[in-house]
Amino acid sequence: MWYEIIPSFAIIVGALSVPAYLMPLTNQLIYGNPNLKPRKYLENRQMLRRDQRLFGDYYKWKGLENIPDK
Repeated sequence: MWYEIIPSFAIIVGALSVPAYLMPLTNQLIYGNPNLKPRKYLENRQMLRRDQRLFGDYYKWKGLENIPDK
């Protein structure tokens, strides 16, 4: 019958959802922050380097008032 696929479906869905829930925990343990900003593209890496240079930490968002005047 059709209901015989429910256990298999639950196992597959559970196995595929485990990485999505483990990744923030892993990032928290390794990097100290549960969310990693994407660094795959050059523009993103440049913006992260700029934020690190201007603010000291690219995980904490700060407004324009924190950019030093030259």
